[in-house]
Formats: sequence, structure tokens, C-alpha cells
Amino acid sequence: MLLRGRCLAMVMLTLTGWATGSHAQTPAQAWPVKPVRLVVGLAPGGLVDVLARTVQPHLAEALKQTVIVENRGGAGGNVAGAEVVRNGDDNHTFLFNPSTTESVNPLMFASMPFDPQRDLRPVALLANSQLFLFVRSSLGVDTLEAFVDYARKRPDPLNYGSAGNGTTPHLAGELLKQATGMQATHAPYRGVAPAIQDLAAGQIDFAFGPATVFPMVQAGKLKVLAVASRQRAAVAPDIRTFSEAGIDGVFADSLFGMYAAAGTRDNVVDRMNAEINKVLARPEIQARFLDAGAEALPLRPADYAARVQDEKKLFAPLMKSLGLKEQ
Repeated sequence: MLLRGRCLAMVMLTLTGWATGSHAQTPAQAWPVKPVRLVVGLAPGGLVDVLARTVQPHLAEALKQTVIVENRGGAGGNVAGAEVVRNGDDNHTFLFNPSTTESVNPLMFASMPFDPQRDLRPVALLANSQLFLFVRSSLGVDTLEAFVDYARKRPDPLNYGSAGNGTTPHLAGELLKQATGMQATHAPYRGVAPAIQDLAAGQIDFAFGPATVFPMVQAGKLKVLAVASRQRAAVAPDIRTFSEAGIDGVFADSLFGMYAAAGTRDNVVDRMNAEINKVLARPEIQARFLDAGAEALPLRPADYAARVQDEKKLFAPLMKSLGLKEQ
């Protein structure tokens, strides 16, 4: 009996040691332990909001935890970013925002409530939304070459609309002006939708927008002339890039990503990245993203960070030349 008792004690000690060793998940490592917040930097119905709500139920299933989408629009995503920085060290609060939070906002806003480079860390790239050049049908041009020629010869500048100062549709217009020497006056709107509505009504001459604008092309209200990307869009493979038309430097992809506060644990970022990428690999999710005008792009955090650095190099000189400053 004594021998059996000693053997049992040794077994219990072995099991205890195993449970408290490297294979155990300590309370500090266990995650998630409460509802996960996805803070979206744009109003409900915007593209990044649609993307967040598309992945939300699948993420909740994978994490076996409630996932809440919370909209905090304002100041180009800065309001949402500040919320995540303020509360993100709880390891359960994440930011869904355009990459311009990092690449453009620090150059455009005179002051920011946080430093994106210091206070945020990338978690995952959700999607890339390629922008297309749309013109009003009444302009009377059918090709990109004809449009540029018309714009150069006009005595007065054309006018174009965008989703607002510093947005990628705005910067795409400025890149087009730089690349072609054409003159155009910028009209900032509160979002892409009202700009496109005015374009269809003939109030402005052109605008850059996502593939969701195509129904207006099919209805004959607008014409699409090119895609502002390095490659053709999967959703519209027949539309040429600017480079294919001999116009270089007009690249304005809209990247949408997930961020966490800088103090978020590595294991949390790794787990979230892995789960997000699994969701993005699903064919039905990819199809829903395409319907929304975006292409799912699962990447590791370091790869997403590299994409944002490339975006900074493209947009920084342009932002400085424009001299845009928001209070």
C-alpha cells in the first residue's frame, strides 16, 4: 500500500508539473477572456464597416467569444484610433481603419490625439479596394487618352469630387494631375457616395470611386476609363490600368486593416492575425468582399506594415506639396 501511495503521489506531481509547465496556458496567456471590440473609424454603411461586419460572426465563432462592432467616426479615423489607444492595452480592443490613418493623417492634421507609429501596431490587412476613374457621360469622352487630351485643351479646369481632403480618392485625383499636367479643381465631399451622385447629375466632371459605382456605368450615367492600381482589378479585368495607357504614377489603392494598441501582447496579435486570415481565405467571404468593391488580402502584420510604408513613400511628397492641414 505504501508503494502504491508513493507511485500515485509521483504521478500527481508529474501531472501538476506538466500543467504548470510550458504547455499550459497561464491566465496571462489565456485569450480572449471577455468580449472583443472592433472599433470602426467610419460611419455605419461605409466600406470598412461592411468589411468588419462581414468577418464579425466568423471571428466570434473562431474565438468562441462575443465580438462587438462599434462605430466611432470622425477626423479621418482619428476618433476611433484614439479610442483604441486609450483602451487597447486590455488586449480586447482593435481598430478597423483605412491605412491612411498611418500614412496620411499625421501629415494632414495639425495635431493628433495619438501617434500612429508609436501607439498602434498592425494586426492584419483585411482588403484592398481599387479605385476607378469615372467621368460623367455628358463629357463626351470614351477613353482615358481622349479624357486627358480634352482636359489639357480646355481653357478652364475640370472639377472633380472626392470623399474628402486627404482621402485616397482625393489623392488619386492629384496624382492624375501630376502625371498628365491637366488642370482640375478639387471639391471635397462627406464621403464617396454624394460625390458620385453629383457626378451622375453632371455637377462635377470626374471622380475616383470603388467598383460599387459600376451600376451607374451600366445605367449609362457614367463612364469608367481606368483603374488606379498596379494591376487590373479582379472584379473588372477588362478595365486598363493608367500605366497600360502610358500614364505612370497613378496608384491609389485603398487599404483597410486591423490595428491594436502598441501594448497589446504578441500572442494576442498572432492569434488574431491567424483567425482573421482564416476568415479571409473563405471563398464566400472573398465573394462578399468583391461585392462590396474590395479584394480580401490576408497578410502577416509585418507584410501589412511594409505595404503601409510603400503608401507613405507615395503619398508623403504629394501631401507636403498640397499643404493640407486640418485642425
